[in-house]
This record gives sequence, C-alpha cells and structure tokens, in this order.
Amino acid sequence: MDAPSAGYAFEYLIETLNDNSSKKFFNIPKLGGTKYDVLPYSIRVLLEAAVRNCDGFLMKKEDVMNILDWKTKQNIVEVPFFPARVLLQDFTGIPAMVDFAAMREAVKTLGGDPKKVHPACPTDLTVDHSLQIDFSKCAIQNAPNPGGGDLQKIGKLSPLKVQPKKLPCRGQTTCRGSCDSGELGRNSGTFSSQIENTPILCPFHLQPVPEPETVFKNQEVEFGRNRERLQFFKWSSRVFKNVAVIPPGTGMAHQVNLEYLSRVVFEEKDLLFPDSVVGTDSHITMVNGLGILGWGVGGIETEAVMLGLPVSLTLPEVVGCELTGSSNPFVTSIDVVLGITKHLRQVGVAGKFVEFFGSGVSQLSIVDRTTIANMCPEYGAILSFFPVDNVTLKHLEHTGFDKAKLKSMETYLKAVKLFQNDQNSSEPEYSQVIQINLNSIVPSVSGPKRPQDRVAVTDMKSDFQACLNEKVGFKGFQIAAEKQNDTISIHYEGSEYKLSHGSVVIAAVISCTNNCNPSVMLAAGLLAKKAVEAGLCVKPYIRTSLSPGSGMVTHYLSSSGVLPYLSKLGFEIVGYGCSTCVGNTAPLSEVVLNAVKQGDLVTCGVLSGNKNFEGRLCDCVRANYLASPPLVVAYAIAGTVNIDFQTEPLGTDPTGKNIYLHDIWPSREEVHQVEEEHVILSMFKALKEKIEIGNKRWNSLEAPDSVLFPWDLKSTYIRCPSFFDKLTKEPVALQPIENAHVLLYLGDAVTTDHISPAGSIARSSAAAKYLTNRGLTPREFNSYGARRGNDAVMTRGTFANIKLFNKFIGKPAPKTVHFPSGQTLDVFEAAELYQKEGIPLIILAGKKYGSGNSRDWAAKGPYLLGVKAVLAESYEKIHKDHLIGIGIAPLQFLPGENADSLGLSGRETFSLTFPEELSPGITLNIKTSTGKVFSVIASFENDVEITLYKHGGLLNFVARKFS
Repeated sequence: MDAPSAGYAFEYLIETLNDNSSKKFFNIPKLGGTKYDVLPYSIRVLLEAAVRNCDGFLMKKEDVMNILDWKTKQNIVEVPFFPARVLLQDFTGIPAMVDFAAMREAVKTLGGDPKKVHPACPTDLTVDHSLQIDFSKCAIQNAPNPGGGDLQKIGKLSPLKVQPKKLPCRGQTTCRGSCDSGELGRNSGTFSSQIENTPILCPFHLQPVPEPETVFKNQEVEFGRNRERLQFFKWSSRVFKNVAVIPPGTGMAHQVNLEYLSRVVFEEKDLLFPDSVVGTDSHITMVNGLGILGWGVGGIETEAVMLGLPVSLTLPEVVGCELTGSSNPFVTSIDVVLGITKHLRQVGVAGKFVEFFGSGVSQLSIVDRTTIANMCPEYGAILSFFPVDNVTLKHLEHTGFDKAKLKSMETYLKAVKLFQNDQNSSEPEYSQVIQINLNSIVPSVSGPKRPQDRVAVTDMKSDFQACLNEKVGFKGFQIAAEKQNDTISIHYEGSEYKLSHGSVVIAAVISCTNNCNPSVMLAAGLLAKKAVEAGLCVKPYIRTSLSPGSGMVTHYLSSSGVLPYLSKLGFEIVGYGCSTCVGNTAPLSEVVLNAVKQGDLVTCGVLSGNKNFEGRLCDCVRANYLASPPLVVAYAIAGTVNIDFQTEPLGTDPTGKNIYLHDIWPSREEVHQVEEEHVILSMFKALKEKIEIGNKRWNSLEAPDSVLFPWDLKSTYIRCPSFFDKLTKEPVALQPIENAHVLLYLGDAVTTDHISPAGSIARSSAAAKYLTNRGLTPREFNSYGARRGNDAVMTRGTFANIKLFNKFIGKPAPKTVHFPSGQTLDVFEAAELYQKEGIPLIILAGKKYGSGNSRDWAAKGPYLLGVKAVLAESYEKIHKDHLIGIGIAPLQFLPGENADSLGLSGRETFSLTFPEELSPGITLNIKTSTGKVFSVIASFENDVEITLYKHGGLLNFVARKFS
C-alpha cells in the first residue's frame, strides 16, 4: 500500500544540501515564501510531510495548499499526515500485532496473499509494561518465585563467554559496531558483538556492576510469567518487515525513544526530512521536547499508519505559549510541569497544538522540555512542541550523536527554517498567545484524583483536610468530622504503627514522567543521602519502589553514590519499565489492607508519574498524588501527606533533634554539580550498546517463524480475535439499530480507565472466572495489560473498574441491570445475555466521554460486548476516533440537551436508521419505546471516517484492501 510516486507534484523543490551534495531535501520555504515564514514550526513539519508524500491519491495537492494556508484553514479542513515511524509499547502494542496476525488469516480466507500484510514504515515495539513489582526492598531471601527460573545466581553475574552473534542494526544512521553491509540505516546491516548480555559497566572503572537483586528476580518472574507474549513478539519481529522489538529489561518506551530511537532528522535513500512519530500511547508527545513531531493516536489508527495509510486530523489551532522569567531554586521540572499543566488546562487547549517560545525556553534543558511535553495529554492538547535550537544540538552531542550527522542536521533544519534561534527574521503567527512567568511557579503536587488538580506543597495539609470534608467528587471523600482523626493500630515486622487518614502506603519513583531528567532523580538521591545520614527512615509497611526508565538512570545514581541511600529508604530498583503507574504494584500487606478497610481510611499513594485517577494504583488507595521524585521520598519518610513541611518535622535524629524538609533538601547548585560530574557521554553509549546487543534471556527465547501465527487454542494470553469473523469481500449496507437496550447509563468525565481493562484482575471479576475455568489460580492471573492479546479476557474486563458509576446501580461498581430479566449482573454477564437474545446495545453518557489515555480496548471491548452506538454530550477526540475505527457509531446530543433534559431513564429501548448517504455532522432521529422522538448528531467529521464506519471499522477496511 505504498503511495505511488510520492512527492511527484513538488519535485522542483528538491535541492542538495550545501555542505553535502549527496544529501537531498525538499526546500519547502520556496513553496510559500512569506506565507511559510509565519507558519508555526509544528505546522511546517506537517507541510513538509504533505509535500514529500503527495501522490495525488492519499495525499492531494489540495491538502498541501490547505496546510500552507493554515492561518485561514485551521479548524476548517481535514488533512492527512504520514508520520515517519511508529512506536508501540507492549500493553497497547500487542493488540496491534495480534490484529496484524489475525488480518493475515482473514486475507488468506478472502483469497489474498497474507505475506503482503506487514508494516509499511519503521515500527519499534518496546516491552516495558509487563514488569510487575513482585519483589522490592531487600527482604526477598525466602520469597517465592512465581515466574520460574534459577534465582540462585542473584548477585553473582559475570561476563558470559559466548560465540559471536549477529544482531540487527536497530535503525541507527551510524552503527556503533562494524556493519557487514556497506549501507547504513535501518535493517541494512548487522552488528558483530563478542559478548552477549554484558552486565552494566561502570563508566569510571569499567568493572561489571551486577544487576540489583530485585531487578534480577523481577525480570526472571517477568520472563516466566509472560513467556507466551514474548514469544509472540519475537515471532512478530521475525515475520513482519520493519518491526524491531526492544526486549524487557531495557527501559520504558518513551525513554528509549528519546535516548535511542529518535532521529530528529530522518534520512532515507539520501533524502533528509524531519523525524515524526505516532504510537499507541498518549505520552508519545514526550519527544516533542526534542523537536520531533509526535503524538498518541491509539492502536487502531497506528495500525493504519503501519499499513501505509495516513493519520487524518483537523488542521489544528496552534497556541503559542511564551515562557518568561526563571524558576526559583526549590522548583523542580515537575513543579514547572504541574504549573504549566494547570495553566493550560484553565486556558483550554483541548484538540490544539501548543508551541513554546520566549526567553524562558532557552533556560529549560531538553529533559525539562520532554517532561513538560510528556504531560501534554493531561492538559488536553494534541501535542506540545519545542522546536530544535542550540540547546537541542548540545544535548544530542552530549548523548553521543554522530558529529557528521549533527552537522548535516543543523544545516538542513536551518535551510528549511525549522531551527529556532533569536535571529529569526520573522516569528510565527499563532492562533492565540498565552504567557507563563516561570517566577510564579511554586513547589507543588497534584491530586488527589486528577493530574490537573495542582496543590502547592505549602497548602498540602489544609487541602487534604478540605478533601476529607468535601462531598465525594474529584476533590472530596466526605469523611464524617468525628471520624477524621481515627487511627488504626497495626503490627508489622515486630513493631506497632498507626494508620490514619492521609497515611502513605505506596511511594513510587517511576519511569514515565521524570526518569529522563537526571536533575530530579539526583535531587531525590541527595535528599535520601541526607535523610539517612540524619537518622531518618521509611516505615517498612509502605510499598516503596524505584523503577527507572532505562539503565542510564542506574548508571548515574550508582556512580554518584546516592543509590545505596535510596535503597536504605526502601527505594531499591525493582526493574525497568512501567509498574506502579499502570497498576502493577504487588498487593499491599494483609495487615495494611485490613486496617484500611476497618477504619474506612483514605490512605495515599505518592508517585512521580503522570496519572493518578482514583483506584489506578491500588483498589484500596483512594488518594493519589503526583509529585517530583524528591517529594516522593520526603512524603515516604513523613509517612503521611497530612503534614505541613514548613512547620512540622519529618522526624528526629538519634539525639532527638527535629529534622525538617529544608534541612535535607539539596540545593540546585549541589544537584547541578553532581549532574555535571556523573551524567556523562559513556552512559548513553552503554545504553545503546545494551539495546543493540540484546540480552541472554531474549536471545535464547524460542519462537516460530511461520507466515501465519500458530494459534494455541489453550492459550490464555494470545488468541485470534473475532473482529474478522464476518468479513466479506465488499461491505454490506448500513443496518439500522432497532430496539437497542442501554447497557450503561453514565455521567460526565468517564475515562478510558473506567472503560478499558487495566491493572490487576480482581478475583471476583468475570475475567477471573474465565481464567479459573481454564485451570489458572489467582496467583497466575497476571494483569489485564499482560493479557491484551486475548480478546476473551479483555472483553470480560471491559467496564470492570470498581469506580465505574452506573446510574442504574446508584453507586460505584462494575455492575449493570439486564432489563429483560431484571437481574443485576457484571457488565459482561449482562452483555452476554443481551447478545444471546439478539438485542443490540447502546451506552448513554455525559460530557467528555472517553477522556484520559488513548486505549484501543476502550473501543474494542464495548464492540465485542455488542455495543452498536454511544450517545454522549461530548467526546474526547481520540476515543471518538477509536469508536469509529472499530465500527461503533458516536452519536451526540444536540447542544444544550442531554438524557436528563430529554426525560430519558435509560430503561427504554432505542431505534435508529441510517440514511444511504451519510455526511459529516448529519442529524439523525432516534425513537424510543415510549414513543419519544429526538434528534442527535452523527459525530463523523469527514468522509474518511464515514468510509471506515461503512466498512465496519478500520480493520475491515484495510483487510479488504489486501484481498
């Protein structure tokens, strides 16, 4: 499905680079002149991709001119975008690869060639979400080994003597080893390595540094628990062209993307063009801090890109965010992020691009910028873009970027006016300009239930107490005044402790938001060092963990000498990848769980991540706060969030002297000095070599190499999904929705966390019953994320969140009413009965349905439950796109109307007929069993969405293209 004669209409723009005549590029400024000069930088990247991919079919000349005329066409026209590459993480990547495998089956059934089904662009899949924290701290000597494997070798690693092994070049423009092929680039050659699975090398002494004990054990468990999934990934990397898998234990997707996969400027057959990426995670936006255009679009659209189709988007507004001033010494990049998040959320940037400029930008390091860009989904923008500048180039040089490539990159970016500096002849014109003074930002946290609810650290105690008083909601828990001072005593490891409202029971420094930022990680380490030296400690019942984004973090924490102090406080490295943030924390101890239940306590989790929805970390932890790594450590030491750090001590030293936070908080000068000494070039090279060489566990893993995947009917991890079961050569006419029952009647701000299965599998859930019936014990359930390749598990986990509030039930519970029988059942069980009875289903919802992370199973799950349409007041755009992509009609109440205003109870049945010719935004009539008729909007934005819906979704559309 490669576009024919891409760029044919604009070949006259192709020129050679001034300092290297062998390299070519499209000189886009010549196309638009002064009109181009005032385009936002992010729109210039869209324009270049449109010119380069213009084939008169998927990308038309009209699309190119619409982008050039952005100033007058924003929010009016739809434009296609061809990203340069795709990034998958394993939780959301495995459904995409399973769909590809299933599509091969479908294409063969329809008489096509299954070998044609493979990604058309470079696709990297990072296995970073399967890690669970089974082991933490040092008390693991007699712990069980749920994953299998030899654990007697812990702490005794040494270099392995093996035969030289040839491994893929992993897409570097210049190889770090010797390349057999004369060509350089993705899949063009192989590295020759003498040592496989080399332990981490200390860059100062070049001595083997054993993996931390907990890392080794957790990785052993991970490989044992997830062997089926990993074998499927390895089959995918062998069979599908352009697929590279980054194995477990390397790092999390966004950090590996920054440190290894990102090109900034792509080079393909001597043609230079800007790097760009989309992927199956909303936090792909992190690379925007490096000047790379990228955002998350979910699995369904990503699969389309992998098959050579463009992403379609409404030409967006671009909000210019001018940063001025400088932050005070106690403010970390996380504080800056939370401050900017709150400000942009208040301004309202949903569905827009945000582009940063101003004097304050040059004061932000690349890691600060990527941290800001990573939180982009929390303020609702599509992406937040920092154009390449001198700071970017210095960062790339510092991380080992090839110097010749760096020079060509700078020359190219300046030639096409994609390089931001103070000497620009003209500044971009934005849809709107807002200003944020960095001086106004103070140390803060965010919570207790949403990332945008920022709380100044100085106000934390009073704010938490106000949350106890407030009625149940985004900021309230409604605890009776006479119970707010209740305490419950527990005995743990021979000592007695008291739990109360505000007690911290989970404290995690995790990989997603900040581990790419050495300053905040080293600040946490230095704070830990001072705390230990002052005699402070963390209560042992608190579930503490440190999960770095990559091995580079381990390097500088170890070489700077702070890692032992973090370990002493319980923040021992548990592995590399997402863990606590996605609900992969091991269960809290029974004594803690019992105390929480006994006292109905509002206990707390504090994490340095980017998501803190209620129930996400652990079912019993109701208040969750996002904080910078040093503050995570501080709150863990305090043992409560119900503390005023200014007036109350963290604890006492051996002499009884009070120790306050300001006594152990490291100065910015201290942190900067340690960072300069210990975050060095050799660490980045070590990471790249580790990725390129691979590891012993992964290299020794067996996997088939057949054209079609040999599905194991007994597998509870990988199953051929039923999306293609009724696929025909040609699409059938749209069928009416007749006498549909309402499966769920939901309110406002229903997130994809409420819809899509995530976290651990509850023992009483429909998914647990399914797994139990197949002979598994609760110990073997693993997580929903690990089982995303099994549609039977995922369908049963859809709407299984314990915080789901269904108006039919009247309280949070994953339940609904099956109206024909009057039974109250699990959502899956009710849907299963409806399907057996041949009754279609719809969902009623309020505003912002489907907000939060982009998750394809938030659409796939309802589809497999039998949902034909969702009727809501408004949608999160990514989720609405997913509904269309899977074949569910997104219907919207007319402005000012909702279920309440129309007098709907949800107990009626609903009927809807589609016209032969759908058009964007068409109004349709719904008739209920009570005789009421009302109008709704069919929320299709363009002809492409209508075409996909008529085909029964994107997967069917693409499969038919190959048949």
